[in-house]
Amino acid sequence: MPTQLPAHAGRSPGLDAGHTPTHVADRHWLITWTTYGTWLPGDDRGFVSNVASPDGNGVRRNEPRTACDRAMPDLREFARSNLVSDPVWLSQPQAEALLDQFRETAAYRRWRLLAAAVMRNHVHLLVGVPGDPDPDVLLRDFKSYGSRRLNQSAGGRGGGRRAGRSGRRRTRGPSPTRSGTSCANRSRS
Repeated sequence: MPTQLPAHAGRSPGLDAGHTPTHVADRHWLITWTTYGTWLPGDDRGFVSNVASPDGNGVRRNEPRTACDRAMPDLREFARSNLVSDPVWLSQPQAEALLDQFRETAAYRRWRLLAAAVMRNHVHLLVGVPGDPDPDVLLRDFKSYGSRRLNQSAGGRGGGRRAGRSGRRRTRGPSPTRSGTSCANRSRS
């Protein structure tokens, strides 16, 4: 397994320090995803993916406060055998390039990037947005523009996959003080 980055790598307090928002964030999303090939369906740590139920139909256990599926070695090996490239482990320069791109994407979309952590194999973003956009739009934009930046940078491998197919989005009400959370997971890139 690759070496961990220093604790400060890819993280920055006050991501948009000095930024005066021109909009009010009506909703806040915690967006998380893994890099390609680093956390596969069937993983011992647990996973959310389509699996066969006892009756043979596909099921996805992704409701709040429900256990996720764990330890399905055959599924994990099947997923591993279908990878089209090596798993992606981010270097510190790549993490820094991603953070710059996330700031740029948020500014262009008039979203407010409140916090970010770019790790070796996954990303967490806390984003305030006006209105009530589909969280898949946020996930798609951050992942696609991030992949493009890595492909253009010296640290990127041209044409390779950078992010896993799914991601998790959590919302915390229309304002940061509202209680309760819900989460959703969809298999879109």
